[in-house]
Amino acid sequence: MSTAVNALGGQIMCSSSRETIMYQSSHFHQATPLALSLISDTILNPSFHPEELEAQRDAARYEIREITAKPEMILPEILHMVAYNGEGLGNPLLCPEDRIDAIDAPLMRKFIKDWYRPERMVVAGAGMHHEELVELVDKYFSSLKYTPVEAPTSSTTRQPTPGQQVPPHLLPSSSPSLVKSLTRAASSYLYPPPTPGSLATGSASPYTGGHRFIPDPESEFNHIYVAFEGVGIHDPDIYDLATMQVLLGGGGSFSAGGPGKGMYSRLYTHILNHHPQVDHCASFHHIYTDSSLFGLFASLLLYQRVSEAELDRAKNQLKSSLMMALESRAVEVEDLGRQLLVHNRKIPVSEMCDKIDEVTPESIQRVANRIFGRQSGNKPTVVTMGHEDVGDWKSTMKKYDVGSA
Repeated sequence: MSTAVNALGGQIMCSSSRETIMYQSSHFHQATPLALSLISDTILNPSFHPEELEAQRDAARYEIREITAKPEMILPEILHMVAYNGEGLGNPLLCPEDRIDAIDAPLMRKFIKDWYRPERMVVAGAGMHHEELVELVDKYFSSLKYTPVEAPTSSTTRQPTPGQQVPPHLLPSSSPSLVKSLTRAASSYLYPPPTPGSLATGSASPYTGGHRFIPDPESEFNHIYVAFEGVGIHDPDIYDLATMQVLLGGGGSFSAGGPGKGMYSRLYTHILNHHPQVDHCASFHHIYTDSSLFGLFASLLLYQRVSEAELDRAKNQLKSSLMMALESRAVEVEDLGRQLLVHNRKIPVSEMCDKIDEVTPESIQRVANRIFGRQSGNKPTVVTMGHEDVGDWKSTMKKYDVGSA
């Protein structure tokens, strides 16, 4: 297979996230049949030789140790585990080192049998005719048998955790979920359209919030992550939250500056430019089907009204980053596949930009209160690593009316 891949003049890669596993190939057009046949053979007829498995176990141990030694890489993992109490999205993306030896050929074959099913798969392509791709998929994947599954009862963002009631004035004005409004619109990107709700997505991940301190006396810095549960990908407020992240921005204490570097973002103007002891400060937003995690600083800085100029700058930066990313063919095909999995259709860039343009200072403030306000009932997740813990963080949250500490 390595010889065949080298002959493509391109590359084949596999990557995984909390909700998907993706096989991707970049190659010359004439190599499309070979690339798809190699991916098909890898999925349908994998060969797990003992010596290769042992080599990958050793590689996994090394990579896990490397990641664990870097706070900026391991803390987001711990943040998810604490936020969702080790369930659903809280399951570790990294295999615990003491369980690596349990991964053998029978276990991997069972995983493939359980999860690599046609009703869970999307094949997307860019730079080729649709009919050509359909013919190749039929040739190389038709042996996969469809297994009917129970459709999910709702496609809307999951309801708040028990006891967490969001006041009506903090919810979006349009009650239908984003995915419903999108699937009603005509689309020339998808032919034929899949059956809506044909994929069982499983139960929603229970967000719990929480706190964890990882002592590290050798660390040069203290590191802190503070997050609140955001909204899922289908919620109309997702565009406000994405704009909010760009508005907050952030980065390192040193930047070369220049247009588009985010030097006018809130975290630079309010924190990094005034507090030299802060080496790095940035917002983050991890988005999933039924939930998301958003950084703390929005709660402290967005209770004040956002100016039109500041908001326009954030919206323009978000739209430009979106369109520039899609100039890459690899990003374009990945985006196509992920959107079909989530929305059952390809959302045009123009439609996304229209949604971003609809964001207003009032909607930003409403969503900030929905996610971080005391009335939201949203519990924070606090993870720290370094010489000392953050102390009485609950009192600090209450002092600034942040969440439900």
